[in-house]
Amino acid sequence: MSAKTLHQIQQEGLDILVEKLGPDDAIRFLRIFEPGSGDWTKDRKKILEKDPDKIIESIMKRRKRTPAP
Repeated sequence: MSAKTLHQIQQEGLDILVEKLGPDDAIRFLRIFEPGSGDWTKDRKKILEKDPDKIIESIMKRRKRTPAP
C-alpha cells in the first residue's frame, strides 16, 4: 500500500464531510474551521513539564477567586 498524497487525503476528507454532514453543513463547517497557530511541539513542553502539584494549586486558587455560577 502506497502513501496517499496530501491532495488525496484532502479530497477524501471533503468527501467524508459531505457524506456525513451533507453539502450545506460541510460548507458551514469549513467556514468556521480555523487551523490555529503556534508550535505545539514547543508549547507542549512548556505545558506538560509543569509540576502537577503546582497545576492543582493554581486551579484551586482560581476556584477560590471565582464564585460558582
